[in-house]
Amino acid sequence: MSIRNLDSLFDPASIAVIGASDRAGSVGATVWRNANSAGFSGPVWPVNHRRPVLDGQIAWGRVADLPQVPELAVICTPAATVPGLIAELGAAGTRAAVVLSAGLDATQRQAMLDAARPHLLRLLGPNCIGLLVPGSGVNASFSHTQALAGEMAFVSQSGALVTAMLDWSRGRGIGFSRVVSLGEHADIDFGDMLDFLASDAKTRAILLYIEAVTSAHKFMSAARAAARNKPVIVVKSGRSAQGQRAASSHTGALAGSDLVYDAAIRRAGMLRVDTLQELFLAAETLARWRGNTAERLLVLTNGGGAGVMAADAAGLVGIELAELQPDTVARLNEVLPANWSHGNPLDIIGDAPVERYVQTLQALEGDPGAEAILFAHAPTAIVPSAEIARALVPFAQRRPPRLLSSWLGGPAVEEARRVFVEAGVPSYATPEEAVRAFSMLVDYRRNQAQLIEAPDAAPPGPAADTAAVAALVSQVLAEGREQLSELEAKAVLAAYHVPVVPTRRVSADPQAAVRAAQGLGYPVALKILSPQISHKSDVGGVALDLEDDDSVHAAAHAMLERVRQRRPDATIVGFTVQTMVRRAHARELIVGASVDPTFGPVLMFGQGGVAVEVLADRAIALPPLNLPLARALVSRTRVAKLLQAYRDIPAADLDALYGVLVAVSQLLADVPQLAELDINPLLVDESGAVALDARIRLSAAAPAGAAKFAILPYPAQWTERVLWQGQVLTLRAIRPEDEAQHLVFLSHLDPEDIRMRVFYSRRSIERTELARLTQVDYAREIAIVAVEPGPDGVEQTMGVARAVIDPDNQAAEFGVIVRSELKGAGLGEVLMRKLIGTLRERGTQRIVGTVLIENERMLQLARDLGFTLLPPVPGEDTRDVVLQL
Repeated sequence: MSIRNLDSLFDPASIAVIGASDRAGSVGATVWRNANSAGFSGPVWPVNHRRPVLDGQIAWGRVADLPQVPELAVICTPAATVPGLIAELGAAGTRAAVVLSAGLDATQRQAMLDAARPHLLRLLGPNCIGLLVPGSGVNASFSHTQALAGEMAFVSQSGALVTAMLDWSRGRGIGFSRVVSLGEHADIDFGDMLDFLASDAKTRAILLYIEAVTSAHKFMSAARAAARNKPVIVVKSGRSAQGQRAASSHTGALAGSDLVYDAAIRRAGMLRVDTLQELFLAAETLARWRGNTAERLLVLTNGGGAGVMAADAAGLVGIELAELQPDTVARLNEVLPANWSHGNPLDIIGDAPVERYVQTLQALEGDPGAEAILFAHAPTAIVPSAEIARALVPFAQRRPPRLLSSWLGGPAVEEARRVFVEAGVPSYATPEEAVRAFSMLVDYRRNQAQLIEAPDAAPPGPAADTAAVAALVSQVLAEGREQLSELEAKAVLAAYHVPVVPTRRVSADPQAAVRAAQGLGYPVALKILSPQISHKSDVGGVALDLEDDDSVHAAAHAMLERVRQRRPDATIVGFTVQTMVRRAHARELIVGASVDPTFGPVLMFGQGGVAVEVLADRAIALPPLNLPLARALVSRTRVAKLLQAYRDIPAADLDALYGVLVAVSQLLADVPQLAELDINPLLVDESGAVALDARIRLSAAAPAGAAKFAILPYPAQWTERVLWQGQVLTLRAIRPEDEAQHLVFLSHLDPEDIRMRVFYSRRSIERTELARLTQVDYAREIAIVAVEPGPDGVEQTMGVARAVIDPDNQAAEFGVIVRSELKGAGLGEVLMRKLIGTLRERGTQRIVGTVLIENERMLQLARDLGFTLLPPVPGEDTRDVVLQL
């Protein structure tokens, strides 16, 4: 249901506490006290059928007795009473309720939802702590303390962590815009909260504590939208197997693989941290340092020990220390003592006066390695720390920011720390904490880069033989099988242009294996073929480097005996014989795909071979993939370093590897029946990639396919060619890579045309705004461009039609604009008809727009397209137009 009526939850005009009490220690008493003492400006009514008065106020016996319909109700009565209360409140007109009651069984929970749905009454809970909005005095919770007002929102699946967070933050002076305990999130969930908070002007950062996600499509779409607007920082519990089991039993939902959650968080442009304390650390750093794009760090210190600690911390989290340029070193030699460190960490020696600090920062100006400086200072008797801080403030306030600080110590550096904080410089208790904060910023920026990628389900290049694969899949399922044979699996890969080793299938006859080997040429590899055996090496079903007929015959005979002994239940249908691939520099890798119960199809990459489980070097990504996303997936593994050149080993052909990953992503999109895939080993060296073995399992339940992806692929199906004014135009969805092309398009718009469409005139556009126009989440926005080749053959944009769809898919607000020299030629109508048709296909209920009254051309187009023009509001210079779809 998303954000409808959530304003009644967070900004109510009135509150009723149902089950309010004066019994010490009860939930009802705590909630009533909190709601009545938080400073809320509207009426707060207690409802208690046994007490006529509570704390000197009239207590109302029933909801129907209240003097007005409460906009928000807080329910803390027994579980059995909740469905009836929700029905009564909904019928009366209440728009939101916080259900603190615990112990609702499945029947009661469903009855509660059924009672709320006809009235669009939104429910928080059940079994939650409640919510707090400190800025407006709303405390609809049984928390033990009030929250301070601030600009960060905290949303938690755990009520206990809400109370702990409130206690912890209050002691440190940290405030919140909203604090929400989701409880069992029967209605309002993380997706709803992210949608609401993304556009909440009172919230500048969103902090989440997640145990499990139950609606991946909704969550990912909302998370991606929110992460484009403001930092979203996540603590996801359940990293260990024990933690996952605890999370499952606590929430009643199955916690998926932690690697998959990690991939989802990255892909959505959010930042994952490990502890609640790091939530605030990250939020503070991102708020003060978002403009900095450095990935390397320079440590500037007055003590060697602090520098070494910072360097060690950087090594542990994978942050590279920058190298100083020779000319920078020369400048530093002129202002520093001869015994300075001559490297990074840059130790300017403990006796440094104020001037040495200033001169050092001046000498670092212009060095590309000094774009991010960690200033780690230990107090000395030479000069007060506060004097140093004040002298460095002019450097610290430059934009983009490039100074982090760690003032080591207590009272001696307290004033210096305060000076830096007031100047907007992030300050940390230790060098290690500062390095960790910097690494969070690097991770966040990389995740944001993944957020803007919009890959097509079918990548560019030679088309896959989808018909052949579909026929094979149908045949296997018709035979009552799920497991493809090795030969069939390799045929699927070959159809998607993944190189495979030449392989032949023969009967379970050693002599037949010899004949196949002769045909392929020696040396060969021999593998057992059985529908019950997928991991052949586990049962002695693989023999390598067979050089001649005798060795093949002996190996086949011994393999039959061995496999029959170890797996008497298995049906042996024969052998596969394949050319023995010998590549001196090859790395053994694994590429896989499976279906996660929460996030749907996922891809896996890592170090392969027989020790794949022991090495456990792997990373997960959500499809669809393109080359940048494939590159990011590979970079998150340890084996990525081995793919580079080292000693006399040339670098592996990474483009070939990325191509395999993108092909598997396309396979997941094209074949809904694909349940599992393993390519292990995939050999990659300087000459390319080749799959030596492959395993594919199908499922008639069709768990894969592009429709099951947690992130919708680029909608290539919207692309069409149309005839306009005697020329062929291409209509297609906008892409992130259209950014430069779109900037040229905007330059062809007259200021008056821009004013007519967006009600203001401006000739320049910020880079962030341009990115937002081209980086579209297709789950909730449509942007159709009309393009054609220009005189130089380069594609140019002629016009664009957009629709922003509400999270409920009820209404879409449209806009259309064409190049100014093309006005009146019918291109706007072409784009609008395409936009309307696309919205109809996705089930949107209506399309709406606001048009300047003086824009008669647009109003006439709306009439021609069947829109209803609503009467103008007196005093307004716009008219609303609506088309029911």
